[in-house]
Amino acid sequence: MSSAEDAVLDGARPPAETLSLFGHDAALDFLGRAYKSGKSHHAILIEGPEGIGKATLAFRFANHVLAHPDAQSAPETIAPPDPGSATFRQVASGASHNLIHLTRPFDEKAGRFKSAITIDEVRRAGRFFAQTSGSDNWRIVIVDTADDLNRNAANAILKMLEEPPKRAMFLVLSHAPGKLLPTIRSRCLPMPLRPLSDRDLEAALNALGFEINAQSRDALFAQAGGSVSEALKLVNYGGLEILNAFEGVVSQSPGGQQRQELIKLADALAAKGGETIFAFFTDNLIRRIERDAKHAALNGDLAGAARLSEVSSALQERITTSVAYNLDRKQIVMNAVEVYIAG
Repeated sequence: MSSAEDAVLDGARPPAETLSLFGHDAALDFLGRAYKSGKSHHAILIEGPEGIGKATLAFRFANHVLAHPDAQSAPETIAPPDPGSATFRQVASGASHNLIHLTRPFDEKAGRFKSAITIDEVRRAGRFFAQTSGSDNWRIVIVDTADDLNRNAANAILKMLEEPPKRAMFLVLSHAPGKLLPTIRSRCLPMPLRPLSDRDLEAALNALGFEINAQSRDALFAQAGGSVSEALKLVNYGGLEILNAFEGVVSQSPGGQQRQELIKLADALAAKGGETIFAFFTDNLIRRIERDAKHAALNGDLAGAARLSEVSSALQERITTSVAYNLDRKQIVMNAVEVYIAG
C-alpha cells in the first residue's frame, strides 16, 4: 500500500491509467508543437487547482514523449495513449524504466500517507538518473505535487532542475505555485491550467460513470469549482451534506443549539476512516475565509481583510500541525469553526 493509486478517490481512476482528458486541449496542442519543434523546456510547471487534470495531462504528455522518443518524427498532436501499447502498460503499472512518479510516501506504521514528499523520495530520482545514464531514451520525472516537497526535498529537486541530466524532463505539478521556492519557479516553464467548465466537468464525471442528478446539479457544480476531485468528494464522501451542516452551524445564534450542531458536525468529520472528508472540510473552510478577506478588501475594509488573513494563516498552521501529529480531528474542527465564527 505505497503507490499513488492508494490515494485515489472513490470513483476516480489513477492519472497514469486515465485515457480521457477534458478541458485542456490548448495545453496539449502547445506541448505537442513544442516537443516536435525540439524546443520543449526541460522542466514544465503545470499549475492549477486540485482535481482539474494536471496529473492526467502530465501522464498524457509523458506517454507521448516515451512513445515517440525522436521529437522530429513525432506527430504534432498528442493523442490519447494506446492502452494496448507496452509504453502505456509500463507507465500505468509503475514499471517504466523511463519514468518516475514522485508523491507523498505511505507510512506503513502510521497507516496513512506522510504529510510531505521527503528527501528520500527525491533521492529515488537521483538513483533513477544514475541507473539510466547510458540510455538514449527520455527520462521523465513527474513531481506530484511540488507543494508537498519538504524543504530538503525542494532543495534537492532544485539542484536537479539547475543541472538537468541529458534527455531529462521534469513535469512539476502545483496547486499553489506562489508558495513554491522562487528558484524552482524560475527554472520551469509555467503552464497554468484553468478549472473545468461545467460542460467539461460533467463530461469528466460521465466518463467516470456518474450521471448528475438534475436536482443537485447546480449546487454540485457551484461547490466543485471546476474540479473533478471536489465533485467526487461532494458526491461520494458526503461533502454536500457536510457543507450544508456547516451552514446550519454558522447561521445559528450563539448558544446551546449552535454548539450542539457543531458537535454533530465535528463528530461526523472525526469518524474513523474520514481523513478525506476532514481534509475536504478544512480546505473549504480556509478558502471561505480567504474569500471573505478578499471581499472585505474589495469593499475597502482593509482592517477586516487583514484580520481575516491572519485568521486564515493561523488556522492553516494549526490544522497542518494537528494533522502531522495525528491529533484529535473532532477538537480540530471544534476549534477551527469557533475561530471562524469569532473572526
